[in-house]
Amino acid sequence: MIALMLLMASVSLQAQLLYKISGKGLSEPSYIVGTYHLAPASFVDSIPGARQAMDSCQQVYGELPMDKMANPDSLAMMQRAMMLPDGMTLDKLLTADEMARLNVYMKSVMGMDMTNPLVAQQMNSMTPMALSTALTMMSFAKKSKSLDMMNLLDSYFQKEALAKGKSVGGLETMSHQIEVLYEGKSLDRQKEILMCQVDNADFMEKMEDGIFNAYFAQDLDAISKAMDMKLNSHCDATPEEEAAILSNRNANWLTKMPDIMAQKPTLFAVGAGHLLGDKGVLNLLRQAGYKVEPVK
Repeated sequence: MIALMLLMASVSLQAQLLYKISGKGLSEPSYIVGTYHLAPASFVDSIPGARQAMDSCQQVYGELPMDKMANPDSLAMMQRAMMLPDGMTLDKLLTADEMARLNVYMKSVMGMDMTNPLVAQQMNSMTPMALSTALTMMSFAKKSKSLDMMNLLDSYFQKEALAKGKSVGGLETMSHQIEVLYEGKSLDRQKEILMCQVDNADFMEKMEDGIFNAYFAQDLDAISKAMDMKLNSHCDATPEEEAAILSNRNANWLTKMPDIMAQKPTLFAVGAGHLLGDKGVLNLLRQAGYKVEPVK
């Protein structure tokens, strides 16, 4: 019975996105909010206490500082990371059968495929991971006709801070995110992941819908369950890949967050997946001695 009560308490504490961080010598509390990278900025009004947390903090930290991401050097770095080496194209990397399956999937997502010269010109030189990411975003945009890439929740917090004269920072560098997202996997593994997306479109859509619905219900427990869905095949992320995307980055952030919070009360806005589980940021903060409590 005690175990069941603890489990119920744990689940109930997961049913929100905004948390207050206090204790361990902090003169004023900081906050952390879980974001969804394709959520509209307007969703902030659905997160209890989010605007008040913004007002009470003197700075905002995201995964990356959005203003620096938009500068020419950062954009050029990202573009280089998303492109295959000179002379290599996807139609050379994939077999004829794989290319045919990719074209069917692309047509279902964007209404065109690599047989269209303009599409091939833009996409045939992309790395498999870059194309996979682009197709995922297009699939989401197709379902969410109101998606405005210029007004998303992640960038909202930073834009609002800058508009109010507050400082903005990032827990990571652009080069580190590029390494994690694009360069940390061999081309063979990237190709494998892309074809898993192509060949398991229904499963991928079910997972994406599960994460989407759970996020907008502000239910971290349901997000965790959706993220943990498996095909039980080579398509699933390996433990090393999962660690590179989540737990390794979480641990790295925890080496920086104490000093950041000690300098100024801070609102951290990071992907909600980083808050979850034993190796999530919420638990790591508690292990470090901070009081972390949900904002209702």
